Amino acid sequence: MAADESGLGSEHGAARPKSDRSMAGLLADLADQISSLFRQEVALLKAELLEKLGLIGQGVGGVVAGALIVFSGWLALLAAAVLGLAVAVAPWLAALIVGLVVLGLGAALLYFGKSRLDARSLAMRRTLSSLRENEAWIRERVS
Repeated sequence: MAADESGLGSEHGAARPKSDRSMAGLLADLADQISSLFRQEVALLKAELLEKLGLIGQGVGGVVAGALIVFSGWLALLAAAVLGLAVAVAPWLAALIVGLVVLGLGAALLYFGKSRLDARSLAMRRTLSSLRENEAWIRERVS
């Protein structure tokens, strides 16, 4: 009765010695335990995902706020560059020069970023090679 009071095992399986149990009973218990384990793992996954999504939300909020502040500072620096250059040349020419320099810098960064996002550069060559080696090894062992 101690097993029944502790809540361990099934009610009718705990009283019998394991050697008297049928194979079908053992397989049924195994299926129940696997099902229970799977449900517990899914519940843990859900809990962890909710926790991580909360952290991601906080992180994204911080990054967006920081990006807006940095962008505001960048605009102020550009205005200062235009005003500083306006001392030497006409104000419209100072704004044009600063604008062209910023456009050139932006275009160069866009080109660099686009080249890094090319499908060939993003291919996971080492992983694909490893998977092919594993496939060949498995086929060799099965044959």
